[in-house]
Amino acid sequence: MMKKLVCTLSFAAALLSITMSAQAKDEKMMMPIDAAFAQTGTRNNVDGSVKFFFGTQKPAGKILQKLGSDTTSQKSNAFGKSDAVSCNTAFLSGMISFEKRAKELGANAVVNIVSNYNHEVNSSETEFECHVGAIMSGAAFKGDFVKISDK
Repeated sequence: MMKKLVCTLSFAAALLSITMSAQAKDEKMMMPIDAAFAQTGTRNNVDGSVKFFFGTQKPAGKILQKLGSDTTSQKSNAFGKSDAVSCNTAFLSGMISFEKRAKELGANAVVNIVSNYNHEVNSSETEFECHVGAIMSGAAFKGDFVKISDK
């Protein structure tokens, strides 16, 4: 009886240890923006009505009006998916959130977009920061909403 109890407790402790270490995974990855925009098979994609400018990228047209700033933090299910797919899904969710907010404000572009995971800025024109866990991936951004001219 005592041997059975010890075996059961040992198994429970091992299972708890595995579960806790799996949940604790938090790997920072830098992912390509172009690949995220190109990902197919996601339920929602940006519709293209709002332009996005990352890091120090500047729009070709003149900024006519600044309409505000905002942040977004998105998570994606990572279970059974590659890191790229789950990170790209979190990225696209963030851009969809920005696109929706831009439309509400009357903006046609979001500029100065930077990764903002845990409020730590990471600026890049070509990559975004994603954190991959055992069951979730996350990406966070901040940006400025503007109205730009076509030229």
